Amino acid sequence: MNDRTALVTGANKGIGKHIARLLVAEGFTVHIGSRDPGRGRLAAEEVGGLPLVLDVTDHDSITRAASQVDSLDVLVNNAGISPSLAPPAETGLDELRNTFETNVFGVVAVTNAFLPALRRSPHPRVVNVSSGTSSLVWSTNPNPQFPHGNGGGAAYRSSKAALNALTVFYAQTLTGFKVNALAPGLRATDLNARAAAGGDPAEAAAGAVRLALLPDDGPTGGFFSWDGTAVPW
Repeated sequence: MNDRTALVTGANKGIGKHIARLLVAEGFTVHIGSRDPGRGRLAAEEVGGLPLVLDVTDHDSITRAASQVDSLDVLVNNAGISPSLAPPAETGLDELRNTFETNVFGVVAVTNAFLPALRRSPHPRVVNVSSGTSSLVWSTNPNPQFPHGNGGGAAYRSSKAALNALTVFYAQTLTGFKVNALAPGLRATDLNARAAAGGDPAEAAAGAVRLALLPDDGPTGGFFSWDGTAVPW
């Protein structure tokens, strides 16, 4: 039996599914977090993981899921949404609230619910899947991942900027943990219309797994690109 355990939220498709597959290959027992039971079961069968019904926006769902996991070495907060590419002046409050509900509040709710299980691990790791588009430095200066100076996708990008801040705060307050954020790059997923033209999601997943396997002298409270290079906040 594998003695290391991981949970990946939103793991029934896209980058999350690839992360789960790679963690299984590393010898982890991987809980496949999915709000849809059927899709979660199918993904678990495909990658060799364990299905776990988990809707990151539903308190009862999170509580039930946490009660099923006694110990946890790695938590990958991957579940996220990007409803539109609208700039802030064209973004409705409902869109903004819904995006933050998943991308920010959901991460806090899941992380806090699974902290008891993570604290039972000798080497707890938390990886928050963020976005290079959330970097304020990259948004206002030339950068290697996307054209700067575009204020589109305001709801998604601001939610990921908030997630970056929380990553730092968790890292500063969780003794013995490694908590880092990942900029996966533009990947061919169904996140939004632009993402469909992106690169291989498995490449981004490898970056997440690298952070999940950090040694005890590795970084914490950092923001890293899929290739391991640092991303400015």
